[in-house]
Amino acid sequence: MFYLTTAIDYTNGAPHIGHAYEKVLADVIIRYRRLRGEEAYFLTGVDQHGQKVQQTAEKEGVHPATFVKRTTRKFLKLWEKLGVHYDGWAETTDPRHIACVQSILNALQQSGQLYKKTHSGHYSVRQEQFLQDRDRDESGNFGPQWGEVTVIEEENWYFRLSDHTAWLKDFIENNPDVITPAFRKAELLNALERSIGTDLCISRPKERLRWGIELPFDSNYVTYVWFDALINYISFAGYHAAPDAGLPDFDKLWNVGGRRATNLIGKDILVPAHGIYWLCMLHAMGFADAHIPRLLVHGFWNSKGGDKLSKSTGNIVDPDALADTFGVDALRYYLVRDIVTGKDSDFDLERLIMLFNTELANELGNLCNRALNMSQRFTAGILHHGAPLTADDEALQASLTESTAAYQAAMDECDVSHALEAISRHVVHCNGYAERMKPWELNKDPANAERLATVLYHLAESVAHAAVLLSPVLPDAAAKLAAQLNLPSLTTIKLADLRWGLLPDGHAIGKPKPVFPRIVVEE
Repeated sequence: MFYLTTAIDYTNGAPHIGHAYEKVLADVIIRYRRLRGEEAYFLTGVDQHGQKVQQTAEKEGVHPATFVKRTTRKFLKLWEKLGVHYDGWAETTDPRHIACVQSILNALQQSGQLYKKTHSGHYSVRQEQFLQDRDRDESGNFGPQWGEVTVIEEENWYFRLSDHTAWLKDFIENNPDVITPAFRKAELLNALERSIGTDLCISRPKERLRWGIELPFDSNYVTYVWFDALINYISFAGYHAAPDAGLPDFDKLWNVGGRRATNLIGKDILVPAHGIYWLCMLHAMGFADAHIPRLLVHGFWNSKGGDKLSKSTGNIVDPDALADTFGVDALRYYLVRDIVTGKDSDFDLERLIMLFNTELANELGNLCNRALNMSQRFTAGILHHGAPLTADDEALQASLTESTAAYQAAMDECDVSHALEAISRHVVHCNGYAERMKPWELNKDPANAERLATVLYHLAESVAHAAVLLSPVLPDAAAKLAAQLNLPSLTTIKLADLRWGLLPDGHAIGKPKPVFPRIVVEE
């Protein structure tokens, strides 16, 4: 079982392009795993508790529950529009999640992993956490990333994080597969060195914050939002769930066959939340090393000037409006084509249009037009491949084999950009092949009928393979191509089925229709 989760989205505002990228990437990864013939489960959702939610709801004059329901609908609506299909949906106000969090808190408290003390320190309202001297910049100030910082003295409950940091350091150093991409490992280890000896405050007094999960052993406190939210990865996977809770079988979902669960997260929440808090929490709960999840860390979409696109800076891109303007296919393609997983990229509308028009409308669209239209016109839509192969035919088949292998190698590493590049290389090769073979010229002489059929078969076969390979990224467009080719449902075709001859001799194709209309921008 391939179990993939994304970071759940904080319901203190509308979804932005970063949210859309993460969810589309996860959707592509999970569809690819199914294309590989694997069982796969995708969990995503929303984080609904915390001080910022309470404060925003108060400003709007509504109860926090009303506010988060309204905001949650925005996320649900966008994922439906973008074709993001998840198997499990997490909301941290769900009674099943609350029960799981409180069960874990009770177990940790009873095993001595939680203690109570008074602490005075600087507190970031934006990040909802106490700050340390290590969080200051070179001038000794707390940077703008922390937002409003106040001094607070209060009694709280703490998790003995420091009991687990030595284990975590050793675990990360000896398990290179846990952090992807690998260069993030050094960042995490450096942060861990700075965290040694520090414990984690996991409560907030109700006199300051009421919108959270109550501590089961101390009703004067609610759970710190990060401690609560991280547990969604296991609570909605069925951890400690009642048999009739309507949740998956945890033992089946989590680490079946030696494969780690995968948490897909943005680089900004690797340290400390996921890389330190989450992994240490799991260790304290008794999870074995083999059951610690893999952290797949993606980068940011920045503006052309390199600044992060974010609500806090007022520099945002609305994915909902982009989908309305350019279409869902164009947006999905761009979001995973123009960024390498793990790295940052500059969001550029001109490149969105250019990549769609060049690689899809022009190259793939042109190949589809040649393969399908000419087959309808010249061979009555019946495909044959009986003529002896030429060097050009063999080169095209070799290109398809090489491109498919490159695609699979990239997708296995969640590198969707290079996988799409591999498909594009073969499509370009096919169009060059068509230019050299000139089927429109071959059709002028009946003596060339067998050769013409072979050329058209090579083009149509390539379109069929491209449709299957593109299906994780552009499921709707790929389904349209498959329908025109009279392929069976793409959900029944697996990666292992992609060998030459996917379309049998004598196969009849359907009526062709344009699938990738060019994006035309009015001046």
